[in-house]
Amino acid sequence: MQLTGNMFAQLAAELGHEISTLPDFPAEIRAPQGTLGGVSGFQVELGSKVYTPGDKADVIVAMNAAALKVCTLGSHFNHPQAHFDEEFALYHRHAIVIVDTDSLTDKDLEKAQYHTNNPFTELGIPESVQIVPVTLTTLTKEALSESGMDNKSILKCRNMFALGLIYWLFDEPMEKAIHLLEEKFKKKPALIAPNTKVMVDGYNYGQNLALSINQIRLEGQPSEAHGTYTSIAGNKATAWGLIAAAEKAGKHLFLGSYPITPATDILHELAARKDMNVMAIQAEDEIAGVCTAIGAAFAGDLACTSTSGPGLSLKSEAIGLAVMAELPLVIVDVQRGGPSTGLPTKTEQTDLLQALYGRNGECPAVVLAASSSANCFDYAYQACKIALENMTPVILLTDTYLANGTALWRVPKLAELPAITPQSVPEELKGHFNPALRDERGVRYWAFPGMEGYEHRNIGLERDAERGTISTNPENHEVMVRARQAKIAQIANSIPDLKVQGNAQSDTLLVGWGSTEGHLHAAADELNCALAQFNYICPLPKNTREVLSQYKRIIVCELNTGQFAAYLRSQFPDLPIEQYNEIQGQPFAVERIVKYASK
Repeated sequence: MQLTGNMFAQLAAELGHEISTLPDFPAEIRAPQGTLGGVSGFQVELGSKVYTPGDKADVIVAMNAAALKVCTLGSHFNHPQAHFDEEFALYHRHAIVIVDTDSLTDKDLEKAQYHTNNPFTELGIPESVQIVPVTLTTLTKEALSESGMDNKSILKCRNMFALGLIYWLFDEPMEKAIHLLEEKFKKKPALIAPNTKVMVDGYNYGQNLALSINQIRLEGQPSEAHGTYTSIAGNKATAWGLIAAAEKAGKHLFLGSYPITPATDILHELAARKDMNVMAIQAEDEIAGVCTAIGAAFAGDLACTSTSGPGLSLKSEAIGLAVMAELPLVIVDVQRGGPSTGLPTKTEQTDLLQALYGRNGECPAVVLAASSSANCFDYAYQACKIALENMTPVILLTDTYLANGTALWRVPKLAELPAITPQSVPEELKGHFNPALRDERGVRYWAFPGMEGYEHRNIGLERDAERGTISTNPENHEVMVRARQAKIAQIANSIPDLKVQGNAQSDTLLVGWGSTEGHLHAAADELNCALAQFNYICPLPKNTREVLSQYKRIIVCELNTGQFAAYLRSQFPDLPIEQYNEIQGQPFAVERIVKYASK
């Protein structure tokens, strides 16, 4: 289903439609097929002005009895007496529900914990829902009866029949769909012919049998802005943003990382880019990953490490070393549900305070947050720019929703991207350079091995503010603590001001950070109120107080217990900040934000 959803979203993106997707799959490597815990879903919204994957689906494809139950009961699928309730169901009461009736056998119903042999009645699906029964399994077998494929391989093609039917339903061009499938399977050419046939048969099934459902016309027109468009997932966008920054800065890109869900795709993507002078090392653990990156930064490279929340905690001491040594380092944290192993395939925004404060001592670092799958590229690029120009670690927060989800992305040209000017060292310091020397911004100069006349030691112990040698002097320590903090604070002079979206004249301001932007944007439109979304968290934009103080009601919405709200209160204790929080491993539902803010 992940492949099916991705192909449908990719075609929509290539046709210029805006998209937002939400892959949702079990944490188990091989969750039992046909069980409630084994349901793998892919949600996509497409059209114009798309902000979220949608609260309630217009069309559901249920490939088995368990999927039908999970989609119908939502978070209450484990309750034996639960019935369809539009508040919890994943589709609304006028939706189209396509069901593979071949997968509703007694054995299938037993696996999915039904108590009767009529799942539609048992689930209380209202008559207004248009149920479309399709014998997907039988039709797929008939389509490939002469293919010579074994039964197991044939059954794997059911999703392509369903995809063809959905292409018909949304009136998508089959020529482009076939081309996309050929591209998808070009490394496995033997799969192209059978999957193409099944997909075309699914399309024709909808067309020739005149199914009693109307084709769906997408609202609005495809994007008319010139350029090359594609569907991109957040992890890939992050990796490409790092590559682009290295190219723009004239640096080699180094990634020292360790595989961890859901950040591993960044390592995969960069490991495949040796043609772009990328050096990627899969280290033996999280600590080794960040330490190799710190070594690369000392050597003059654009150094990065990628991880998720558990890995960020393991890297904390080494990040402190990078702060003390004042080296440029980009740490990408793809947040997931926690603590401990937690919910590896689910999303949360629960690493914010760890990113801000999760190190020993006074240890300031820059913290950024991407807000869409597409702009993971932009903020990965900005993270590199800030790190290289200000000689500091930068933590970029994304999350599972952004990492695995996809969005329409216009591929930029390198010339369009902001210039990156890595910190360097003046020629006049040759022969008497020390690591304590700073420019007018308070940023340490960057010299690295191989630069004759700039030999120096860089240490993890406190250094003398004038000479760069080891110092345990109490007054000097305070000077250095304040110098490192001031270097971070001055970055506010070079980041954009906070912008208000929506109805700026409203008395109510929704506030969010990172991946909640689309959901809050949709909620602000419905409420006709203002929205302030933060991507720069430490330091905050210079006009933050000016913006927040204009509103009588400030509602901070986040997928945690109130970490950003607490941070804002610590910075602006006089402002009337309230909070709305969910921690369910899923993105916000727009309707729930609207319901809370309407009180």
